[in-house]
Amino acid sequence: MALKKGQEVELEIIDAAFKGKGLAKVDGLAVFVPGTTPGDKVIARIIKKKKKYREAKLLEILEPSPHRIEPRCRHANVCGGCSWQHIPYAKQLEFKTQQVRDHIERIGHLDGSIVKMGIGADEEFYYRNKMEYSISARRWLTQEEINRDEYVDDSAFAAGLHAPGRFDKILNLKECHLQVPESFQILDFVRNYCIEHGITPYDTFEDSGFMRHVMIRNSHHTDDFMVNLVTFQDDQEVMQKMARALLEEFPFITTIVNNVNDTKSPTAIGRFEKVLHGPGFIVDEIGDFTFKIHPNAFFQTNTAQAEKLYEIARNYAELQDGDIVYDLYCGVGTLSLFMSKPAKHVLGIELVDVAVKNARFNAEENNVGNVSFIKGDMKDVFTEEVVKTHGAPNVLITDPPRAGMHADVVERLCELKVPRIVYVSCNSSTMARDLKELNKVYEIEEVQPVDMFPQTYHIEAVAKLKLREPEE
Repeated sequence: MALKKGQEVELEIIDAAFKGKGLAKVDGLAVFVPGTTPGDKVIARIIKKKKKYREAKLLEILEPSPHRIEPRCRHANVCGGCSWQHIPYAKQLEFKTQQVRDHIERIGHLDGSIVKMGIGADEEFYYRNKMEYSISARRWLTQEEINRDEYVDDSAFAAGLHAPGRFDKILNLKECHLQVPESFQILDFVRNYCIEHGITPYDTFEDSGFMRHVMIRNSHHTDDFMVNLVTFQDDQEVMQKMARALLEEFPFITTIVNNVNDTKSPTAIGRFEKVLHGPGFIVDEIGDFTFKIHPNAFFQTNTAQAEKLYEIARNYAELQDGDIVYDLYCGVGTLSLFMSKPAKHVLGIELVDVAVKNARFNAEENNVGNVSFIKGDMKDVFTEEVVKTHGAPNVLITDPPRAGMHADVVERLCELKVPRIVYVSCNSSTMARDLKELNKVYEIEEVQPVDMFPQTYHIEAVAKLKLREPEE
């Protein structure tokens, strides 16, 4: 069967594949169908034709999988925020673990048995400590509206999340179960307040309007609660009235901030910022360490799971008194601080200047004196001067972005022969690629997946590496 673009075909989903898509096979050809789960029998339309595979859109479920459940949220089949709500959480964890194991075997050419069962989250919903809702003058139409013969107006004060693959259209949320319930209540209040008071939504194409984003942060370990209102214009009279209305309705809010982004950039980071109420930051903890989190600062999105992830990384490091630790891609230094006991010294290395400044601030705030941070590109930083100043590392932590480590960094690590390496990854495919090369010098002892994002296909993983004994 040729499977041409536009063709409708009956499929049986046999596995969960990359990015959470269901996998079917037709005469040996892979067909990927989002929104499905292993065991589903479906009708789908081919929408993309590639040499070795096809991508299809789900049209109808003929026979649901025994693993399929009813999603909690009415937007689950449309919203890109949590695309696996139709799968029980225990099965999600199985599929994610298998995904890591598949990457380790297929890309890393390693024994899949080193991959342990993924560690799940205690909270399947309401686990995020930050949500960034967008506001637009155009809403995403429902499938029912799209199928109508007559014209349907998409103009509205839409508040929610971007429709998958669209920068200009917002899914106008009626509910959301990713952050604590108060988060959506605040979004709904701001939407209704703006409509009632004639405050306009930002229009991407016209480059006009007022409201752009509502970003909400809540602390896992304290009662701190932040609302960050991102606007296109600076109008403090309007914002002060809105802040007072928010505090009257939600007195538990501890700080309200107004970021003003008067550029065409879609980011929620303002060109400047004004504090409308409270200190302008919230306080949270990871392990024994306290962090002041400002509106635009990076902080792990799932605090409880981040603590589990960091604990695994610290156990894998097997830290001993007197150890010197290098932490590559250290960000704002949370993992560096977590590794500071009982190490003699931890050196955090990061390319982003503002992250280095935040890391130094976090170390100072926590009175940690055996951690320092330098700015530099990972592939260029292992100079004799750095090693002479900070000492040769006994342990190296690497937590690269989704693209993994640069090939030059991997090569340098093989040359350095640090006794112990801990590799923290948000993308098991690029981690497997890097481990394949590191395996020439290091034994990959264990890989532990950790689920930071229930209801999605994303999975973190931590790998434990030990320098191979020299051959006699």
